[in-house]
Amino acid sequence: MIMTLDQIVDRVKGTPTKRLAVAVAEDPHTIEAVARAVKEKLVQATLTGDKKAIQKVADENKVDTGLFEILHEPDKAKALTLAIDKVRSGEADFLMKGLLDSSVYIRGIIDKERGLLPPGKLLSHVTVIQVPSWKKLIICGDVAVIPAPDLEAKITILNYAIAVAHKLGIDNPKAVILSAVEKVNPKMPSTTDAAIISKMAERGQIKGAIVDGPLALDIAFSEESARIKGVKSPVAGDADILVFPNIESGNIFFKGSTYLAKGELGAVVVGATCPCVLTSRGDSDDTKFYSIALASLLT
Repeated sequence: MIMTLDQIVDRVKGTPTKRLAVAVAEDPHTIEAVARAVKEKLVQATLTGDKKAIQKVADENKVDTGLFEILHEPDKAKALTLAIDKVRSGEADFLMKGLLDSSVYIRGIIDKERGLLPPGKLLSHVTVIQVPSWKKLIICGDVAVIPAPDLEAKITILNYAIAVAHKLGIDNPKAVILSAVEKVNPKMPSTTDAAIISKMAERGQIKGAIVDGPLALDIAFSEESARIKGVKSPVAGDADILVFPNIESGNIFFKGSTYLAKGELGAVVVGATCPCVLTSRGDSDDTKFYSIALASLLT
């Protein structure tokens, strides 16, 4: 079982090198992360964007552009299309966002004519977080794409997270469907959704994980809290997966984990024909590197 982000990197190094297409690769953290991934033989990379801008950023950060194929396209929307076309044609295995608004990136992926989203599929964001104070990786969904998931969307988010957990070697992950309380309250839709999902898992409608909810966050990480509250749960104090009630709670958790708890993370969008690396433009080169490794593992 993979317990750290570095172990993801080690696992990927034992597999065939993947081909990465990076859209608008004009920012230092992206270029540095991709260069590191190429040097460590995780990927071969094609960068799209303004070649002069890419060269300038690379020179400023002492990155050898000879590590990459560069496709010159100064228009950001067209550069994104070029990168997506690389995947659609089979010349690249997965996609990554560079200096580009996330909304533009997502629109490119879901474009019905030239995108990467199969009909009927839901795009969702999966984050794998490593926090020094926790004993293993935390798989989170959805913190960046779906603003207010309904019951059906939460089931999909959970199934995506379970699939990622299995790729990490966690055969029967423990999944927490989060709310603010443990009791079902019809005035709090997140509690009723969680209860339905838990019952579905109990009856075999959701497979491959131990699922419980509604549970507050403290129960997910503390058996003592569960004892004090009198909550009996098979996932208490041992969570692998967190499913958030909405994007606000998920986003606050993952940013709190990184900025306050000194966590590291890898993040991808799933549901498309390939994993699509989606990180914030302000994320570190480490985060982007680990995201490349995670996407490589999932490819």
